[in-house]
Amino acid sequence: MAAVASTPASTAEEKVVASLIALMEAGTAPWRREWDAAGGGHHVNLISGRRYRGANPVLLTLGLHLRGSALPYWCGFAEAKRLGIFPRKGSKAVHVLRPQLHQRGEAGLVEVAMAEGQGDGAELQGEGRRWVSYRPMALFNAADLDGPALSGLIQDRRQAAGIRRRSEPERLAAADAVLSDWPVPVSHGGDQACYVPSLDRIQLPERSSFHSAAALYATWAHEAIHSTGHASRLDRDLTGAMGSPAYAQEELVAELGAVLLGDRLEIGSDVRHHAAYLSHWIELLRESPRLLFQLLGEARRAADLIAPEAVEA
Repeated sequence: MAAVASTPASTAEEKVVASLIALMEAGTAPWRREWDAAGGGHHVNLISGRRYRGANPVLLTLGLHLRGSALPYWCGFAEAKRLGIFPRKGSKAVHVLRPQLHQRGEAGLVEVAMAEGQGDGAELQGEGRRWVSYRPMALFNAADLDGPALSGLIQDRRQAAGIRRRSEPERLAAADAVLSDWPVPVSHGGDQACYVPSLDRIQLPERSSFHSAAALYATWAHEAIHSTGHASRLDRDLTGAMGSPAYAQEELVAELGAVLLGDRLEIGSDVRHHAAYLSHWIELLRESPRLLFQLLGEARRAADLIAPEAVEA
């Protein structure tokens, strides 16, 4: 990922992962975010109000942690400049992934920058091999910006979020419906939550064992993400023994996938892990910074299987 187009992608990836590791070493999983409907809810573009999609909510939540902001509103430098809004001195961008659609056909190679959530063939015509890649895009948080138009834009975003806001019972009922529709059966009992690949079954404690309904659904979402790795679905490696790199990778996929589901279902992420998980993840990411983006892709595919994102008009 890159701060600007001329920066090598690997350098930016290493910077993102270094920031992530620093927060993890402090004992936090910085992609987690409790759902705060009053605070704006989803990560959106400050100017257009469009939601950031795919794996980007994870990267933007990391950005909130890094700068101590509670405003989930973001925009690029150029679009802010057009409105007389500029980053404060010393502000740092957060880098997200923007999809690029490629097509190779009779006319040669054609590339189109896609809006997030856009179908993968909407902008190109004719026959030819098509594929999607992801390029870095630098965004600034509203808390790092200054300009006369800023307060009005923040007010607009808050007002729009308030109009769309659902009550907690509505959100929890919708989450229950989505997770209940997932075809993997769930058993309740005991004090452990897990997914058992050999039985293709999720085990959860009794509902009364959770301190809130949101905590129940967040845990259920985590185990549901694990179940997408079954051989009949996305066929990830679920055979790793506890403490192994394969096990740590799968746990990180489930963790990140649950964060994406928590954003889509508007329940947040509230899964508690032992500190040992953080140390394993730190080791993995130090060894290969690019691994984070590979696992984010796997987490996004897993979340898409359970709760596909609606395409915005």
